[in-house]
Amino acid sequence: MSQNHDCGGDVRVDDPEQFPPREDGYQRLWTPQRMSYVLRGSADDGAAKKPKNTECPFCAGPRKSDEDGLIAWRGTHVFAIMNLYPYNCGHLMICPYRHVSFLTDLTDDELFEFEKASALAMNVMKTVSHPDGWNLGINQGEVAGAGVATHLHQHIVPRWNGDSNFMPIVAQTRTMPILLHEQREAYAAAFEKLAPSHGLPLEGAPTQDHEEDED
Repeated sequence: MSQNHDCGGDVRVDDPEQFPPREDGYQRLWTPQRMSYVLRGSADDGAAKKPKNTECPFCAGPRKSDEDGLIAWRGTHVFAIMNLYPYNCGHLMICPYRHVSFLTDLTDDELFEFEKASALAMNVMKTVSHPDGWNLGINQGEVAGAGVATHLHQHIVPRWNGDSNFMPIVAQTRTMPILLHEQREAYAAAFEKLAPSHGLPLEGAPTQDHEEDED
């Protein structure tokens, strides 16, 4: 069909229904587990809202079951907890039970187990996930980028050769090939198996409250 425009000349307008079907050329990356993050704390109308609970997540976690608290291992002075918003697949953190802010606040016993547990976590990841390297880091204070500045925690992030991609840059999205609860279960089994070889307990402090440092 054709249509005459004021600018002069005939312009052909094709009927879209007559177009041949075409794929858009894009592949689909299905990550349904991210909906638990997207909808976490959402309002009934679907609008996102901030969680009302302001309790320290590293104090609350050990008081829950391992599954609900995302706890992979409990030691005597410290514990290993999965990161709810991981930088990379398998990202976990080592935290003291006591609510202290800085590495310098730890007692000698806490500091010893804190570092021993970090080494144990690396071996757990090596056994379960076979990474090519790790990022270990502690952000001390809000100015240093600590998300929870009042409770000390060390990030342990496994890395693999070739696992970098454009998604975090252009889409602000991290792709995770395994569900968080499945990763926790795999790590928990490895922690239980490997802890004795590191001189650490299989199951340390139970879910009772730990007193905060009052110094």
